[in-house]
Amino acid sequence: MVTDTDGYIQIIEYLTEHLSLFENSKAPAQATETVMSAIEVELCDQIISVCSQNQDLTFNQRNAIIREVDAIVYDLEEILSGVINNPVNAAQQAFIKEFAGLIKNLFDTVIHKG
Repeated sequence: MVTDTDGYIQIIEYLTEHLSLFENSKAPAQATETVMSAIEVELCDQIISVCSQNQDLTFNQRNAIIREVDAIVYDLEEILSGVINNPVNAAQQAFIKEFAGLIKNLFDTVIHKG
């Protein structure tokens, strides 16, 4: 669906170009959310938005979206493996929110082409 598109490859390249945001970063002392939990929350919000904005999606299409999100999370775990459990800081949170929005846009594009 989306993980086999050029758009997805570009989004992953965008992430790798910004890895320095995650390496050797400092988080506020009171930070409790990890990089992984921030990714999960943001992706979840965006995918819920995709599904609610596309009420005509079939059960199978919704399942395909969930499988794609699982694959995306797996890719992110691989790319960010060294920092996935670190506390997230404001700059990382902003990037993750933007990244999740790009993923949503990719799903929207694929759904509306179909």
